[in-house]
Amino acid sequence: MGFGEILLLGLALSADAFSVTISNTFVYGAESRRRLLLMPLFFGAFQGLMPIVGYVLGGFAATIIERYAGIVTLVILGIIGGNMVREGMEALLHPDDDSPRDEGSRLTIALLVFQAIATAIDAFAVGVSLRAQAVDILLSSFVICCTTAACCVVALAIGRRLGRLLGDRAEVVGGIVLICIGLRAFFS
Repeated sequence: MGFGEILLLGLALSADAFSVTISNTFVYGAESRRRLLLMPLFFGAFQGLMPIVGYVLGGFAATIIERYAGIVTLVILGIIGGNMVREGMEALLHPDDDSPRDEGSRLTIALLVFQAIATAIDAFAVGVSLRAQAVDILLSSFVICCTTAACCVVALAIGRRLGRLLGDRAEVVGGIVLICIGLRAFFS
């Protein structure tokens, strides 16, 4: 597998992280830049780490993880997305409610970890297949990590602009995007 193929693989694996970053930027656009920049860091790190884990574990746990990857992704992103839709609908239906948003409305480290795991499960299976092809896993993982991080930085810029356009509907749209990603993972 050549560098170009690994780069394309990194782009393909980064698609979910890209979408989640845009969605998070809709919802958490008021967060500091520093907090938002954690998304490329977390998503890139997990996308780079999971192929190594898959490579090392080989076939041992691959069949189990591959079997349940779709449902795990659906559950994690479904819960997070469903909560975002609920909170967004409450804000839209009760615009005069000036009560501060709860802590669950912050882009927390725990939330980022759950999202990073959910979007990187497929990278585990890629690690197993890379083992079968005898590629340099460290170089491959580094390229996947950097590609995902770069795509997420682009997603931050896109998400900011779209978030401003969507206004109060951004949280609902972001939640729906997460649910759709979970459904796609479940049915693929």
